[in-house]
Amino acid sequence: MTGSRMNESPKTPLKTPLNEDLRVFLAVARKASFVAAANALGMSPAYVTKRVTTLERTLGVTLLHRTTRRVAVTDQGERVMARAQRILDDLNELVEDLGVTRQAPRGSLRLCSSFGFGRQVVAPAIADLARHHPALQLRLDLFDRLVDITAEGYDIDVRVGDTIAQHLIARRLAPNRRILCASPAYLARAGTPRGLADLAGHDCLVIKERDHPFGVWRLRSRHGEQIAKVSGPLSSNNGEVVARWAVEGHGIFLRSMWNVAPLLAAGTLVQVLPDWYQEANIWAVYPPRLDGSAKVRVCVEWLQQALAPAASG
Repeated sequence: MTGSRMNESPKTPLKTPLNEDLRVFLAVARKASFVAAANALGMSPAYVTKRVTTLERTLGVTLLHRTTRRVAVTDQGERVMARAQRILDDLNELVEDLGVTRQAPRGSLRLCSSFGFGRQVVAPAIADLARHHPALQLRLDLFDRLVDITAEGYDIDVRVGDTIAQHLIARRLAPNRRILCASPAYLARAGTPRGLADLAGHDCLVIKERDHPFGVWRLRSRHGEQIAKVSGPLSSNNGEVVARWAVEGHGIFLRSMWNVAPLLAAGTLVQVLPDWYQEANIWAVYPPRLDGSAKVRVCVEWLQQALAPAASG
């Protein structure tokens, strides 16, 4: 009887006051702000303050120096920070090892992605995941920069591009390439480049987005890899803006297949120099401490299924 009950899913997530207080304290310490931590956690600043105060009272130490301008971690707070994440990780691993969450994943997951891909592709997939697994609480934040998921407290980064730090775990969600495109109107006016060297004489629309080196396109073909240094009158840190400029005939740009495939199919854009491309697969990246997490596994598998149509383009 005991063994059968051990495998039953609890009606509510495993949460103790100390567990909650440690989680809130870590958020405040990392954000150096009660308000920022409250926004990240989806809580009120008053509740966050109460939880940290309760933790300090429980431990009998001052964890944070508070001023009107900023919050700083004390020496005792640094010691608690170092142990708190391990305690929370061990607790989560214990719950999952016992099989409590394998049938019905539950708990919170913090995800991040880039603006365009996150808004167009990841957000709808995450919304569907939440409908199918109501015990999960999902937060998706979008950035125009590469996120340090360990330092910033994220569980999964849904990332386009193959440059991934070796200390992180990466699961490929879908194949993807960046290709060169332009509108038929631009090519009729400026001519079609016949080699990478010709790009120097063209208006190139440059994106500074996350891991893109600005003005440098590292491209591959069956002949190997080459670097094209490009420039033009228009550039942006937003890929959707640059795609619109390309459609309007302002120049050539390098963009992922997931984004331009519908435009190519409609004839709005034309692929340029089709032998050249940039490998940029789609990955779920997460810290090693979450390698055995059931909720991460469920999320990754869900994203793989959701992204399959986008990859086939």
